[in-house]
Amino acid sequence: MRRSEILKLTWNDVNLETGIASLFDTKNGDDRHIPLTKTAIQLLSNLTQSSEFVFPISANCLRLAWERCRNKSNIKGLRFHDLRHEAVSRFFEMGLSVPEVALISGHKDVRQLFRYTHLKPENLIAKYSSIFKEGNK
Repeated sequence: MRRSEILKLTWNDVNLETGIASLFDTKNGDDRHIPLTKTAIQLLSNLTQSSEFVFPISANCLRLAWERCRNKSNIKGLRFHDLRHEAVSRFFEMGLSVPEVALISGHKDVRQLFRYTHLKPENLIAKYSSIFKEGNK
């Protein structure tokens, strides 16, 4: 999710029973519905719903919190947006298809989506092996 989508997310947008978060008025103008991981569902279930918003903080508050975390971890130059970049790369490494990753990330343009990927040729060897088994040449 984009930072703006995280900050706009309300409890009405999150269905913990189905594990779906609905995002409205996104950067590209389309609404989308994304699956939540079991970990995300568990973490969200443990949050107190004291506000309309899931994360009732300002963009500046998030920025400052991110900077504190980054500085404490001694990671130079890591941007909040880099987490999104990393997630997209990991989704592809896990074997999700382009349409599946686009649904989660909200990318309309496949070229933009591929900018986030860092596919490694050595990771394709196992896939090749399973597809092109002995005698399937």
